[in-house]
Amino acid sequence: METILKIENLTKDFGRIRALNNVSFTIEKGNVYGILGPNGSGKSTTLGIILNVVNKTSGNFTWFDGKTSTHDALKKVGAIIERPNFYPYMTAQQNLELVCKIKGISKNIIDEKLEAVNLLEWKNYKFSSYSLGMKQRLAIASALLNDPEILILDEPTNGLDPQGIHEIRSIIKKIAKTGTTILLASHLLDEVEKVCSHAVIIRKGVMLYAGPVDEMSATNGIIEAKTEEISLEELAVALEKSPQISSANVDFDKVVAKLNTEVSATEINKFLISQGIVVSYFEKRLPSLEQQFLELTNNK
Repeated sequence: METILKIENLTKDFGRIRALNNVSFTIEKGNVYGILGPNGSGKSTTLGIILNVVNKTSGNFTWFDGKTSTHDALKKVGAIIERPNFYPYMTAQQNLELVCKIKGISKNIIDEKLEAVNLLEWKNYKFSSYSLGMKQRLAIASALLNDPEILILDEPTNGLDPQGIHEIRSIIKKIAKTGTTILLASHLLDEVEKVCSHAVIIRKGVMLYAGPVDEMSATNGIIEAKTEEISLEELAVALEKSPQISSANVDFDKVVAKLNTEVSATEINKFLISQGIVVSYFEKRLPSLEQQFLELTNNK
């Protein structure tokens, strides 16, 4: 698969504060990547370095074939790393015409990009009349004007209402279907789970995981169980006696047990029955992204 961006041992110090610590990952063509982490984890710093607006302390990154200079590579990149910045007294059409003039791009592409972000019918309205979600969508249209090979977005749904969030996520999915590679930074697990095919998890400048979202934690699944016969604490102890279970903990009104091998729900249920325990609720499933994220970041 074609490599769009390769990051190797990227480190950034701001005085005595290490914002990034030897971060390495690769972006491959056609995927949607989410850099996930709490605020202050180093997501925006990473984007700033690869976009040449923040100087790295050490490490390296290369675009495309590794021989393309960052200056030339960025001509094939569309990015939004700050709040949308357009002239408020100008219409969307006029603002994008100005961007085209600055970038040396034909104005004939404007309608296509406005339609891609569901703003074509609003193109003659002034930017000042736009909602925050519409402003963000116009910024995406602007970033798409040069038909970039990769679109980079920093917290694209930050500050939006639920409708605005839904619209932006739908647009990201639609853009991804055209074959455009997307890299977005977010602190929202829900965003990465619903939009991204791959995740890069960063906490306190340290990368904890990079790979497909559905492989974020090598797992055989989890068991959720309830019983009215004994306490949840006693149920957790009983489950941990099974050699197929590595750990079991009380989670609010149920017990969540992590499997350490591939085993059917029926086998675990039979084990509990052999211990004289009948459950009122029992389910085997894969852990949610939130559970995997918490497991990765626990005590790290």
